Amino acid sequence: MTNTAVMHIGELADRTGLSLRTIRHYDEIGLVKPSGRSDGGFREYSASDLGRLMLIRRMKPLGYSLEQMAELLSVIDARAAGESSPEEEESLARFRADADTRRAKLAAQLEMADEFIEELATR
Repeated sequence: MTNTAVMHIGELADRTGLSLRTIRHYDEIGLVKPSGRSDGGFREYSASDLGRLMLIRRMKPLGYSLEQMAELLSVIDARAAGESSPEEEESLARFRADADTRRAKLAAQLEMADEFIEELATR
């Protein structure tokens, strides 16, 4: 990789808040592949790789499985290549609706947690 904006895995971990082990696991299962390797064989990541990892990280709190993450990333990759099918566009719309539903559920849980904390403060 000749781009000057490359990151090694440690910097990527710092910037994403993910562990080295998690990033390596995502590489092993194909969610995120390094854009290149150094002469010494170290993984090198681009800004695009960072963006992909951030998307994955943002899916985690919503409870998406690795398989669901892979499915969404496949759709996003097809769109980026200008090759998305109507089925993939429909899949993306379903992901958006599902993410909205999951977020609303988390917001309701957070509201209940806030109520609980307030109640504890009055005791």
